[in-house]
Amino acid sequence: MYKIKTKRAAAKRFKTTGSGKIRRNQAFMRHILTKKSSKRKQQLRDTALVDAADVSNVKRMIPYG
Repeated sequence: MYKIKTKRAAAKRFKTTGSGKIRRNQAFMRHILTKKSSKRKQQLRDTALVDAADVSNVKRMIPYG
């Protein structure tokens, strides 16, 4: 049986937690930050869980993650 290659782009974007859930960074923090409130930017800094509908696709991209 062949080893499965990891999608390197996905490996840089997603991390697996100890319980097997997948964490991701939030969007909207790259530019145009002056009009966003401090509270909003602070909340966007935190990581979020990948939605249940997308978990199977992400796990296929990072099989050993």
